[in-house]
Amino acid sequence: MVIRTYPQGRDDNWESASVGTSRSATPSRPLSAVVLAAGHGTRMRSARPKPLHRLCGRPMILHVLDALAELPLTRVVVVVGHRAEWVTKTLIEHAPPGMAIEFVEQVEQRGTGDAMSVALTGLPDEEDGEDGDVVILPGDTPLLRPGTLAHLVQAHRATDDAATLLTAILDDPTGYGRVVRGRDDAVARVVEHGDATDEQLEVCEVNTSMYCVKRSVLAPSLRRLSPANAQGEYYLTDVVEVLYEAGHRVGSVVVEDTMEVAGVNDRAQLAVAEAELRDRINERWMRRGVTMWDPVNTYIDVDVVLATDVVLLPGVILQGNCVVGEHAELGPDTRLVDTTVGEGAVITSSVCRRSAIGPDARIGPFSVLVEGSEVPAGGVVGPTASDPGPSAR
Repeated sequence: MVIRTYPQGRDDNWESASVGTSRSATPSRPLSAVVLAAGHGTRMRSARPKPLHRLCGRPMILHVLDALAELPLTRVVVVVGHRAEWVTKTLIEHAPPGMAIEFVEQVEQRGTGDAMSVALTGLPDEEDGEDGDVVILPGDTPLLRPGTLAHLVQAHRATDDAATLLTAILDDPTGYGRVVRGRDDAVARVVEHGDATDEQLEVCEVNTSMYCVKRSVLAPSLRRLSPANAQGEYYLTDVVEVLYEAGHRVGSVVVEDTMEVAGVNDRAQLAVAEAELRDRINERWMRRGVTMWDPVNTYIDVDVVLATDVVLLPGVILQGNCVVGEHAELGPDTRLVDTTVGEGAVITSSVCRRSAIGPDARIGPFSVLVEGSEVPAGGVVGPTASDPGPSAR
């Protein structure tokens, strides 16, 4: 099944200002992408599909699409499987603006190689016979930066290799596929942990499941895959050996920050990834003129917008689409959800949900604004308020 959609999302490339990449620096041959997001994610122990578990207010697969949005892509194919309708609906509603997405369903889970074969149905041959490149990513790596993807594509095209892997050097590579080198230091194969020999298990360079591959070699290579392995599945990693044995060169790019390629398979890994992303968000806002008394205990979702000279005291939680005006002071121990705060407002030890708080208003301590509350400019809600007014009750 192939479903084509062209969503009208919102612009959320909040990291792009620091990436330093340029679309004009990328060669002009066609570039497309495949995101593999069909897995059940049983270790999450949840009815929610793994790609839709949230980090800082956004499903993690949307973080992956945000990274892809910085590339000059002609199309993105998302392979869905478990609860496909839920995943598809979420991406149609919230994917980056202008991104052309095709959804392809992997009905039977037979490995990443099979998922890639299914994805090819959403990647028709390029017009005029021009060979393009395909970026392949898992849907559970929400910390990947756009600049790293751009570097992978640029390195792949500079060497003109058949495929280029994004690899990482880990002190403890347990569980990861090992990168085995061959002639001229090219990548000869990737051996999954369960299939590796004792000697191969000593290798610390691992595959991150992120690739850039020439479109023309994908289909022939996938047809030569076999499920003769410990899992009885078609491994996408086996494409590397197929290409190498056919005389093609397979290159690699080593990622500098290994946290970027960390996958999320359970709730513990989800918490680690969220902490990393939260640190990035907090640093970004502090560099843009926001004061945080205690960044470790400040939680800001990715969709929040803060003006300059906002002050956040310890224990502030900003969720959803909050907008906070200049010189506002929040906290300590304050939680806002989808709330607008005017310039110079002060909110202390309070909870506000889907509310509108005017400039120079005073809220709290120990106040609760229910959904739809409106506090006028200069209004006071809390123990010192003589009459908060009906709209703030």
